[in-house]
Amino acid sequence: MFAPGLLRAADLPHLDASDPTAKALGYVEDASTTTNAKHQAGDACANCQFYSGGPTGYGPCQIFAGKSVNAKGWCVSHSPRK
Repeated sequence: MFAPGLLRAADLPHLDASDPTAKALGYVEDASTTTNAKHQAGDACANCQFYSGGPTGYGPCQIFAGKSVNAKGWCVSHSPRK
């Protein structure tokens, strides 16, 4: 059942890399393109504890509330799933 007024994950707008919060946290759509020294090989949104989407495509992220991020993306808040 779907409650009126509630967004499903698929309905969330994609995070724009030019968003001020995205810029502040070094978000990139493709982790392989970052030059940030904090990035470790293999780090991506898909394996971050704050990301709740699937292994491909876009999904919600607790860091960027109300937005979906690319599973292949990355930001400095990346924290590997335990």
